[in-house]
Amino acid sequence: MMRLGPDAAARGYRFDYLDSVGSTNAVALMRAREQGERGPLWVVGGEQTAGRGRMGRVWTSPRGNLYATLLLTDPCPIEKAPELGFVAGVALAEAAKVILGPRESLGLKWPNDLLYDGAKLSGMLLEATRLQSGVLAAVVGIGVNCCSHPDLPNYATTDLETIRQGAGEPAALFAALSDAMARALETWARGTSFEAIRQQWLAACLGRGGPIRVALAERVIEGVFDTIDPHGRLIVLTPDGPTSIDAGDVLLGPVARAHLRDGKA
Repeated sequence: MMRLGPDAAARGYRFDYLDSVGSTNAVALMRAREQGERGPLWVVGGEQTAGRGRMGRVWTSPRGNLYATLLLTDPCPIEKAPELGFVAGVALAEAAKVILGPRESLGLKWPNDLLYDGAKLSGMLLEATRLQSGVLAAVVGIGVNCCSHPDLPNYATTDLETIRQGAGEPAALFAALSDAMARALETWARGTSFEAIRQQWLAACLGRGGPIRVALAERVIEGVFDTIDPHGRLIVLTPDGPTSIDAGDVLLGPVARAHLRDGKA
């Protein structure tokens, strides 16, 4: 049975479960715009019929996985809103540890994908809008492969049940995630304490100090994954010196090394 974790419930979070929904992000934004919902509210779907990923990508959303969006209004000054992706990434990594236990190959790929042994477990989509009142409404949509995963041509995927039998229950993950998100948002303190989140993200990330390949719209950057800066930008050490990156598609470790060796674009 889907329910909030005790920490989230004690902090006044609520949730609404919809058996079938086009997009949990779309529903959450509609409720903020048209129904005056101010949150913090989780919208959870049993399935999505029009799931969305970053850059307009389709997010396959069959039953048995977790599709959850957190609606927040006035969560921070608008220039701090992009940091919510790191807050959510930290929370998701913590929740996955609750479900799977600590594992060396479980962690985050910049900015907020959750990987296990190089295979993708999750996707995240942040959206925001200004309400008529001028208040910022932000939604953090999180999809996690619990019982199944899509077969994609470009990268490996996996699910919690494949990693450990009995771990693929969406309700258990949601309870852990809602608690972890409430704690992470409290630590972040409306963007005044991003350094604390940054340190937690670095502790949970994968591939630091190893090869990295970042595909941008106009070029590819290859080098060594150094860190993220105080604004969350990825820092890559290249032959020409450190390069900061605001957005891009990342490959880590052996996969990035293979691209370097084979000269793939």
